[in-house]
Amino acid sequence: MKRSLLILIFPVILMSSCALIKKPASSSSEFENYQEDLSESRITFPSLEEQAAKEEISPKGDEKIASANEDLEIALNNLKEANKSEMYWSGYTVLVYSGVDREIAFKTRNDLFTYFPDFKTDMQYQQPRYLVKVGKFVNRIEALTYYHKLKENFPSSRIIQDRFLREGYIIPEPVTDGQQKN
Repeated sequence: MKRSLLILIFPVILMSSCALIKKPASSSSEFENYQEDLSESRITFPSLEEQAAKEEISPKGDEKIASANEDLEIALNNLKEANKSEMYWSGYTVLVYSGVDREIAFKTRNDLFTYFPDFKTDMQYQQPRYLVKVGKFVNRIEALTYYHKLKENFPSSRIIQDRFLREGYIIPEPVTDGQQKN
């Protein structure tokens, strides 16, 4: 009985409390005379005609303004000069054979000369293994063309990172204690 009485009273209380809370409706007539000036805080841009007129009027004196191409050329020349002092450069090569068997290494090198006479083949011995490499490339994309051609006849070939001795690099003479330059 108490339970049924509570079930009846609870919705009545809930409905009456919602009816008590009413927001006063505002009419649009209250804001009819509202004004606000935002022109001082807005960003304004000059028109294109004004900018073009200023460029035509401004004198172009003896000031030389370097273009982006000239700046880029200077930066590239500085980079070339810095790279000339490096003994090695990093790049990519296609490794055709890597193993300890000397006969297989020489056979692979000879097969490369037979199948691809225009490819420059390099054979190295790094104890205890022999390496047969093809090409010296600056980036991996350049090496991909050789890799796809070699993959048909030499399925174990792969592209690896490598360091190459810079052509034309002159090894500086070592300085002894008595010959130090100031």
